Amino acid sequence: MDGYTTLHEMLGAALKQAGEESGMLLGQELSIALADSLSTTKKAYFGDLDDACFVIGVESREAYVGQFYLVFSLRDAIVMSSILLGIPPARIQEKKRLSIIENDDIDAFSEIANMINGSFNTVFQGTLTNKVHLKLLAPKKFIPEIDQLTEDEPLPEGDFLMFRSKLDMPGQELNHLDVLIPVALGNQFDPPAEAPEEASAEAEAEPSVTGDGGTADVAKDEEGREKGAPEGEQEAAGADSIVVLEDDDNERKLMVEAVEFTGLEVVEGTLNADIKELFAKRNVLLVMIGSLDADDRELAVCIKVNAIRQDSPPPIIMSAQRWTRTAVLKALKYGARDIVIKPCGDDELASKVRRFCKLQAQ
Repeated sequence: MDGYTTLHEMLGAALKQAGEESGMLLGQELSIALADSLSTTKKAYFGDLDDACFVIGVESREAYVGQFYLVFSLRDAIVMSSILLGIPPARIQEKKRLSIIENDDIDAFSEIANMINGSFNTVFQGTLTNKVHLKLLAPKKFIPEIDQLTEDEPLPEGDFLMFRSKLDMPGQELNHLDVLIPVALGNQFDPPAEAPEEASAEAEAEPSVTGDGGTADVAKDEEGREKGAPEGEQEAAGADSIVVLEDDDNERKLMVEAVEFTGLEVVEGTLNADIKELFAKRNVLLVMIGSLDADDRELAVCIKVNAIRQDSPPPIIMSAQRWTRTAVLKALKYGARDIVIKPCGDDELASKVRRFCKLQAQ
């Protein structure tokens, strides 16, 4: 496929970084290498599919507006999510062979996709002068010959640029990750070359995306609330907080009361709470997760917390009444800094909270 040199470079760098960071999350070596590119259509692409897939939309905002799509083999998604959940190898192969995917797998795979999207944001924002923000949308499963193509599903009609990359992990047979970018959005990311006269005329006719007071400055102003706002504004939007997550209302109330001595903002929710919403505009110093049994739901919350704050995740205290050795090892693997067996003495818990929140002993 001719042209799109900048887009090739961005995707190559983003996919490479995504492989490295996802591999760290999985505890396995993973490489994602851009291998090929071509022009295609929705009908041609899905008409050639032999296996089920996950289609994940990525919404591009600010100066570059549109959606593009990450397409994974369903079997690859099963393998990666199962590894993240610590499922035994023999069971992983059985799930892969039978294409068994459960709710926990989808949650875990969504966190891997979040990691990949984070890498895309880092590279795209660096190349496109911080005038783009990529938001991941919910994954959609598509099974050829069972699910029907419609005008908008699993993605809209149109012409696409397809960038295919190879997934490689030692000991696993993986397929590939395809990035499908509508031609119109690809031309925004990497505009085709124009004659000097045409470029000059267009510059006079169109609103400035780089000059003073233009549309880019509006996006810049909005972005600046997080990245370039004065220190006072940043502090006002980032109160020091502790997040408490527990399904049982009474248990959650006890956990909240146990940390009120800190004077920090305490934000509470269930294990199904929207972690991104709880973290929004807060400087989360500590996350406390409680349950009756230390099961995969708690571990999934650990994964979400670490995915949201990839650079500096807050410490996590996981508490439960019943622990197994396997559960303890999994909890530590997925980011827990301390393990608590309920009931826990107030003094012991207060000591842990002070240490992780770096508070003075009273």
